[in-house]
Amino acid sequence: MPAIMSHARELHRLGPANNDRLSAVRVALSVAVPGLVLVLIGRPDLMMYAVFGALTGMYGRNETHQLRLKHQAQAALFLVGGLTIGVFLSVHHIHSWWLVLVATLFAGAGSLYADAVRLKPIGPFFGILALGACASVPTNVPLTTAVLIGAASAALSLLVGFAGWFRHRGWESGAVRDVPVLRGPLRQGPLVQAAMVHAVRYALAVSVAGAIGILSGSGHPHWAMAAAAVPLAGADLPSRVHRGIHRIVGTFLGLAVVAVVLFPSPLSPLQYFPGHTAVVLAVLVVLCQFPTELFMARHYGWAMVFFTPVILLIAQLAAPMDPGVLVMERAIETFVGAVVGIAVAVLVRAPRSRVSS
Repeated sequence: MPAIMSHARELHRLGPANNDRLSAVRVALSVAVPGLVLVLIGRPDLMMYAVFGALTGMYGRNETHQLRLKHQAQAALFLVGGLTIGVFLSVHHIHSWWLVLVATLFAGAGSLYADAVRLKPIGPFFGILALGACASVPTNVPLTTAVLIGAASAALSLLVGFAGWFRHRGWESGAVRDVPVLRGPLRQGPLVQAAMVHAVRYALAVSVAGAIGILSGSGHPHWAMAAAAVPLAGADLPSRVHRGIHRIVGTFLGLAVVAVVLFPSPLSPLQYFPGHTAVVLAVLVVLCQFPTELFMARHYGWAMVFFTPVILLIAQLAAPMDPGVLVMERAIETFVGAVVGIAVAVLVRAPRSRVSS
C-alpha cells in the first residue's frame, strides 16, 4: 500500500520551477511570429510546419546561450528532418503500412541520435510527431515550401534562444555540451548497449501502435505511434509508467478544451468571430503553446492539457474534419499508444549486468 500511495502522489506532484516562464516566452514567441506572418498572408493552414519548426525552442532551456545554440541546432536538424520526411510521404500519397514502416525506422534511428547528442526534452517524440502529422494531412504547397517554413521557424527559434547573449557577449572557447560518448573505444560499452535497447523499445512501440491503429481502421494511426513513444522517455520503469498515465489523462483533459473550442456552443470563441475561424484557431495555438512549455518540465500531464489543443488545432487548420470524429479518434489512439508504450517499457529491459538506459 505505501508503494501504491507513493506512485499516486508522484502522478500529481508538480516539479520545482526552474526558469520556466522565460523558456515559455521564448517558445511562444517562436510560434507567434511565423504564425502571425502566415495569418497575415492568408495561409494559416500552413501553421503546422511553422509550429514543428518552432518546437526547436523547447530544447536547451537552462543551458548557457553558447551551448543552447548548439543544442537547439541539433534539435532543429532532427525536427526539420522529421517534418521533411512527413511532407515527402504526404506529397507522394504514401500512407498506411508504409507510414508505419518509415516512422518505425525513424523512431529507432531518432532514439540513437537523441541519445548520442542528449536531446532534452529526451527522446525522439517530437520528431516522430512531426513526421506522422505532416504525412497525414494533404500538402497544398510544394515540398520545398513546407520545409522552408519549418526551417525558417526553427532558425527564428535559434535566434530567439540566442538573443540574450548580446547583453553579455560571453563566449567560452572550446565549450562543449556534456553528452555521453557513443563512439570510439566505448562503442561496445554498456552505454551503447543501453542506447541500442532504448532504440529497440522505440521502434517496437511505434510499429505495434501503428499497426493497431491501421487494423482498427483509424484515420490517424500516427497519433497512436506518437503516444507510444511518450512513456519511453522516462529515466526508469516507474517514471515511464507515470509518463504514460500523464499522457492519457492530460490528453483527455486537453480534448475537453478542444471540444469547447470546436463544438458549436455559447462557450466556443468561434461563435463570436464568424468568418474568422482560421484566425481564431491560429491565435489559440499560440496562446496554448505558452502553458505547454511552462509545465513541460514540471508536470507532463498538465503540459498535455495545453499541447493537445495545439496539435489538434493545427491539424484542423491544415485539413478540417468533423470535430466529433477528431476528438474521438484522438482519445482512442492516445490511449492505445500510451498503453503499448507502457507495455514495451515493462517487457523490454536492458540486461541486468548492463547500465540502465
